[in-house]
Amino acid sequence: MNFKSLLAFILVTGVFLTNFAQNTKSRENVQIFYYGWYGNPTIDGKYYHWNHDVLPHWSNPKWNNLGNYKGADDIGANFYPALGNYSSNDPEIIKKHMKMIKESGVGVVVLSWLGKDPFVDKSIIKYLDIADQFDLKIAFHIEPFYKSITELRDQLSYLVKTYSHHHAFYKKDGKPLYYIYDSYKISPSEWSKLLSENGEKTVRNTELDGLYIGLWVEKEHSDFFDKSAFDGFYTYFASEGFVFGSTTSNWSYLSQYAKDHHLIFIPCVGPGYSDTRIRPWNEANFKSRENGKYYEKMFNAAARVNPEFIGITSFNEWHEGTQIEPAIPKKAGNFKYEDYGKDSWFYIKETKRLTDQFLRSK
Repeated sequence: MNFKSLLAFILVTGVFLTNFAQNTKSRENVQIFYYGWYGNPTIDGKYYHWNHDVLPHWSNPKWNNLGNYKGADDIGANFYPALGNYSSNDPEIIKKHMKMIKESGVGVVVLSWLGKDPFVDKSIIKYLDIADQFDLKIAFHIEPFYKSITELRDQLSYLVKTYSHHHAFYKKDGKPLYYIYDSYKISPSEWSKLLSENGEKTVRNTELDGLYIGLWVEKEHSDFFDKSAFDGFYTYFASEGFVFGSTTSNWSYLSQYAKDHHLIFIPCVGPGYSDTRIRPWNEANFKSRENGKYYEKMFNAAARVNPEFIGITSFNEWHEGTQIEPAIPKKAGNFKYEDYGKDSWFYIKETKRLTDQFLRSK
């Protein structure tokens, strides 16, 4: 091979390898929202969340004071878990869940975090240790428990100092990735104090630096992301058409906005939506699973915009019926729970198929 041919070969190979690196996706590019807020009398002394309140409507008093579910056979969900009224603090349950998530093909578990609360936070080390056994990572979904940017900064400091040294604590290019739920409820000017490099309370170039992903809900949130200094945005909701962000026909717009502003866009997909046990007034947002077709359509819509990440809503948000965790047929009095048909593991398997398909795409 002469010098010119060798040089051409090196250039072509270099371009190929660069493109390959850019296009290669790993399991960590698929991330699933997970809730560790369930409890039962055996492990926790009483029920948590299975005995969910029936939520009032924001303006119609007809739906006020409707009480709560009792737990056991009668839970605040439209589906019934194959594992029953489990405790999120039970290491055997955590192990079963991490095994299911591993088999679903997902690489990162996004754990809902309510700060230094006495319930969810006490089991984070268990989640990290057990996730590590299955070669999974844990990221954090920051719930809106804080009243100010200052409080959030203090809580993040605790989170980082307590857990970020763990091998299973998810980092992208050395930085944690945080999903910030309901981020729009704090003004972009306040967020800028925390997230811009010159902000008075900046996390940038400190131990609290990370990839901060805000929630895009309405179209006008473009203005929010113009000014707030977030590193990207996600859509979370599994109900197609519920809001601008969860409407799949808008994802090409969101994808282009992200590219134009050098932000990360994480479209979120789900298998369906069913929450009328806890929100009996919300039938308009019910989304049938269509025996897996709804999930497939949402997943394919996300893959079409070729995002770096896809979020899955959810592993076990039973109250909103977005879970892929195995569910079984069951009745409670006159109420018949929805189910997945003949195979309680259908959505674990379907997630693996759809995830594999996404990871094979460029």
